[in-house]
Amino acid sequence: MHLYEERLTVPRTWWLLAALTGVALGLVLLPFGLLVAAVALAGGAAAVSLLGHAYGSARIVVTPGALVIGGRRIPLGVLGATEILDEREAFAWRTWKANPYAMLLIRGYVHTALRIELKNAYEGAPYVYVSTRQPMNLAVVLAFARG
Repeated sequence: MHLYEERLTVPRTWWLLAALTGVALGLVLLPFGLLVAAVALAGGAAAVSLLGHAYGSARIVVTPGALVIGGRRIPLGVLGATEILDEREAFAWRTWKANPYAMLLIRGYVHTALRIELKNAYEGAPYVYVSTRQPMNLAVVLAFARG
């Protein structure tokens, strides 16, 4: 049972960039023939689309016993205080304030985030930084799940 689930999909403009990459590749290879150009167009667009899909498949899931970010499972018992980060603070925490030992799920196209302290530096990490489009909802669900 999931108390909260969010997928950090890429913006729609990235799909346009995938199509434009295919068109550019097709135009570059047009001197080698129309068939080669068509294959390059389709293959280039498909390859960039697959990369975008893979990058945007990161999930944030809260279950009754754990917080799952990306593929990492963190027990709710080790989570401490949460801090909702607006666009300015989120930028600061993913750049110059960032700790190299922290657990990070960063997506640059998601401008807000949640920073969660970890008790006893769980797995050597002082905190978790999670890019999320709904930091308030995630913080409330975490508080509810921890009781």
